[in-house]
Amino acid sequence: MLQNTGKLAGCTLFITGASRGIGKAIALKAARDGANVVIAAKTAEQHPKLPGTIYTAAEEVEAAGGKALPCIVDIRDEQQIGTAVQKAIDTFGGIDILVNNASAISLTGTLETPMKKVDLMLGINLRGTYLTSKLIIPHLLKSRCPHILNLSPPLNLNPVWFKNHTAYTMAKYGMSMCVLGMAEEFRGQLAVNALWPKTAIQTAAMDMLGGEGVAKQCRKADIMADAAYAILSKPKEYTGHFLVDEDVLREQGVQDFEAYAVQPGHPLLPDFFLDETPDVLVQQMEQHGATPAFKPPPLSTAPPPSDGPIESTFNAIRGVLSEDVVKSTQGVYRFDLSGEHAGVWFLDLKSGSGSAGKGDPSLKADVVMKMDSGDFNKMFAGKLKPTLAFMSGKLQIKGDMTLAIKLEKLMSRMNKAKL
Repeated sequence: MLQNTGKLAGCTLFITGASRGIGKAIALKAARDGANVVIAAKTAEQHPKLPGTIYTAAEEVEAAGGKALPCIVDIRDEQQIGTAVQKAIDTFGGIDILVNNASAISLTGTLETPMKKVDLMLGINLRGTYLTSKLIIPHLLKSRCPHILNLSPPLNLNPVWFKNHTAYTMAKYGMSMCVLGMAEEFRGQLAVNALWPKTAIQTAAMDMLGGEGVAKQCRKADIMADAAYAILSKPKEYTGHFLVDEDVLREQGVQDFEAYAVQPGHPLLPDFFLDETPDVLVQQMEQHGATPAFKPPPLSTAPPPSDGPIESTFNAIRGVLSEDVVKSTQGVYRFDLSGEHAGVWFLDLKSGSGSAGKGDPSLKADVVMKMDSGDFNKMFAGKLKPTLAFMSGKLQIKGDMTLAIKLEKLMSRMNKAKL
């Protein structure tokens, strides 16, 4: 863990999306130095599924030794940002640091992403970051330690990071392009950098995306807070960098990263966008039990084998079907399998006591899953985490994500029955 040095004492940070997760962790780290923190977020009342509000976060900042100013801000609204900025100036006399943390995510393909979701991601990630920066930069230019830190990835044009979620990637890269442009535009006047995690970070958003059990594959938000603190402690000449949390902390002398793990010793889920080359990423993914989508299949002139292994898996699935499973699931699944045992299979958990087999389901599928047949067997055998398969691009899901998560629970039931 990186120790506080007091370098941010008296500094005023304006942090978007600071009511929970990484934004709040950065706020608390700065607060331990005695910093002032503007908590700019939308959550004024408790969300039924997400913890924390701007007011509970403000209480935590004050308890940690800082001063807090909670402000209701939707960063798509220029007037709300302007009002919060003016409150910050009136309360603390200036703004020294802007952390663009607020973000929206939808890991869906082009045809499955409603324009409402596209507009949300572009509006928050790209436009919101640009707009907030534009309104705060005039105040940063008056500071002795001016910084902008965007929580966005290095610009990586490997197509694998676009193919399964083009809209999300465009929106996040929009934040990174703000770093690229503004760092050069304001070089010598203020620092503009980007920070991204090497592994998945445990947040409410990750819990919703990954479902039950994903936390143990993550690190705590503290690692991002410590890395952000190290960056924000540097002079304004340190600018234009696309940084990864673990690399930043290694430069600071941190050697023990197990302290940041939610479950020390457990394999960690690599984050998006960080492959140096496709071959390197293939190796990383395989170490975690997945085969990336962009790895070419081995060439073979042998005749196609039988469906034996897939049929065995479906026999195991049939063994756990019941009216209770159907009642609690209420979904129809279609599996489009490629590779050695290519074919279409179905799982009907909407009618009677359930059914499963080869071919198209009799009812329209609520969820369509595409993946390699070998990985399909691994997934149902408990040897491949669905979350990892999905995030690495090997598992493609179309349809109802809630029902997709329910299927993961059925897999757990099968494994407990040792089928």
